Amino acid sequence: MVFLTSLFLALHVPTAPAGADNGTGGIAFVQAPEQSSGVCAAGNPDKGFACARQKCAEGGAAAGDCLRVAWCYPAGWSVDVFMQHREGPHWHDYSCGWVSRQAALKAAEVKCDPAFADTLIECAPVMLWSPEGVEQPVE
Repeated sequence: MVFLTSLFLALHVPTAPAGADNGTGGIAFVQAPEQSSGVCAAGNPDKGFACARQKCAEGGAAAGDCLRVAWCYPAGWSVDVFMQHREGPHWHDYSCGWVSRQAALKAAEVKCDPAFADTLIECAPVMLWSPEGVEQPVE
């Protein structure tokens, strides 16, 4: 009976998701509007946001101004889209969890479509991240 119980538990108890032990798997985005931002790959949101907030603060913003913007698990491909309103304010919009680089760039294309973003004077993807959290240039 003990053997059967052990076998049942081994087969039916969920294990940690892939990447949970090595610190990767998800991606966190933090932004201090008009000041700085931070991005980190991590195994859970708390670690990811803490790391991204630290990077944001290292970029010149007060840590308290570095706000959580997005978390994706699994990370997938991610894109940072720069947007500027016709009245001047600008910001970065993040989209993550995409299955490919091309899909992430298509998401940016939709975000920048004038039919949906008619108040913007500028809109363009400015950075990509691989599913492992590695920065990739937009070419």
